[in-house]
Amino acid sequence: QVQLVESGGGLVQPGGSLRLSCSASGFTLSTSAMSWFRQAPGEQREFVARISTRGGFTTYADSVKGRFTISRDNAKNTVYLQMNSLKPEDTAVYYCYANDPMRTWGQGTQVTVSS
Repeated sequence: QVQLVESGGGLVQPGGSLRLSCSASGFTLSTSAMSWFRQAPGEQREFVARISTRGGFTTYADSVKGRFTISRDNAKNTVYLQMNSLKPEDTAVYYCYANDPMRTWGQGTQVTVSS
């Protein structure tokens, strides 16, 4: 069964950090570029970051550039999102997504930034 499972979300104060993980099962992660998206209440799901299959190329949404870092460990079949200098507007459910050929979403993990 092809599956992505996110973890690492939680409640953090403004200015704090979290690291999200996305573990794949049922397929080899290295076959797909990987992305993170997020969706705040009442908002559309939006792109956060993307990393190429071998990790050599990354792209970020302007809103997170310089604060978030996407990385991957293909040997562990896992993708990460390091989030620093978190702001209340980063509050959302964060999803990982395996791009072509898998086109698979994870179930999401909640990130809440609040004092």
